[in-house]
Amino acid sequence: MSSTSASSPKRGFRLPKRRPRSAKRRETTARLLLRRSLGVVLLGALGWFGWLTVEINAVAGKDEARPADAIAVFGAAEYGGRPSPVLHARLDHAVELYREQIAPLVITLGGGSNLDKGKTEGGVGRDYLLANGVPYERIVAETQSVDTEQQVRRLAEISRERHLNSIVVVSDGTHLFRVRALCQDAGLIVYTSPRGTLGHIDDYDLALRYFHEMLSYTLLRLHVNIGWLHGRADA
Repeated sequence: MSSTSASSPKRGFRLPKRRPRSAKRRETTARLLLRRSLGVVLLGALGWFGWLTVEINAVAGKDEARPADAIAVFGAAEYGGRPSPVLHARLDHAVELYREQIAPLVITLGGGSNLDKGKTEGGVGRDYLLANGVPYERIVAETQSVDTEQQVRRLAEISRERHLNSIVVVSDGTHLFRVRALCQDAGLIVYTSPRGTLGHIDDYDLALRYFHEMLSYTLLRLHVNIGWLHGRADA
């Protein structure tokens, strides 16, 4: 074989084509923009949830109870006609406020499910108040709502029917920030009053409560239907 044929390149061999510099620049710019966008979104989310944590904590730590037209107790679970420990604590706080003559009327909120055999959170709350000395004519039991949003809507309807101008709302401290926001959206004048603490709450349970409220409030402001998140009224 001649030296010329030995040194010539093999047939069919092609050197890899280099991509144009402009294409590389466009790809690099796109990646940079994506990273920056993700960074902005992350910072925005951190700022939003940080602000929510501060606001939820501020409302949870302050009792605004003052003379009003009614006291509204937001529902929580009931078991076979008996209030759960959480609902028990909310109702006890409402009884205290009533005895202090904060308001002449107590509204209990919350319906039930098919598994409750006709029992409702509002009805159980009414029975508990009766057993603790609140007269029947001083109690309004709302028994149709299944979550916080529905409870607020029913509370607004009751307020219009009875010409109530101001209401002291009772629930868990972490729940009250969202309750207050929903009530204000519904045109209600409310004062928040958190129930007493039940024993020791560990950090994990407290973190779950904050996460639940932050997620619920965020979805609310995004106008996302969150009925699936709760299933029933907040316990």
